[in-house]
Amino acid sequence: MKKPTVIIGKKHLILSCLTLILGVAVYLNYVLAGGTGLTEQPAVRDAAANTAADDLSAYGTAEMVNASANGADYFAQARLDKQTSRDHAVQTLQSIIGGGDLSNEEMVTNAIDAVNLSKLMESESVIETLILSQGFTDCVVYLDDAAAKVVVESDGLTAAQAAAIKEIILTEADIPAEGIRIFEVAAGTAPQ
Repeated sequence: MKKPTVIIGKKHLILSCLTLILGVAVYLNYVLAGGTGLTEQPAVRDAAANTAADDLSAYGTAEMVNASANGADYFAQARLDKQTSRDHAVQTLQSIIGGGDLSNEEMVTNAIDAVNLSKLMESESVIETLILSQGFTDCVVYLDDAAAKVVVESDGLTAAQAAAIKEIILTEADIPAEGIRIFEVAAGTAPQ
């Protein structure tokens, strides 16, 4: 039987140094953050608001977003960020499809991914238009395969409005009801 030898190679030294650097970074982050560590956030809602939130559970969830500055800027920036991420995804898919070493199965899978992405983008646009037709000033919709996130500008989202938004999403996208989240941005303000 061969005895194990302790030989420290370049890979071990690099791994040890990276681990040490990570530890120092975590320590510095803790010290520079004031040494507070993880703190529990104060409760935002009182008992009456919790009761109202429980009533909305059948309609989807609505949450008030912390606010400051200008709501129009928030929605413009959100649309820009969403478009940038979608453009990046499309470019990635195009480069994968355009790559020469793909089998037929891989090309079909990538083409299906591209079609699904375009369907999601189209559904987002249709849902945004339908929500705006319900009288909301502005909204942004984010869809993926299993969830829908809607940010609406409103001074107070009612249960009926939340139900209408949920109904629009359920009819326009193949998203389960429990995957729908509705966020509210107070009119004239934006989240931080």
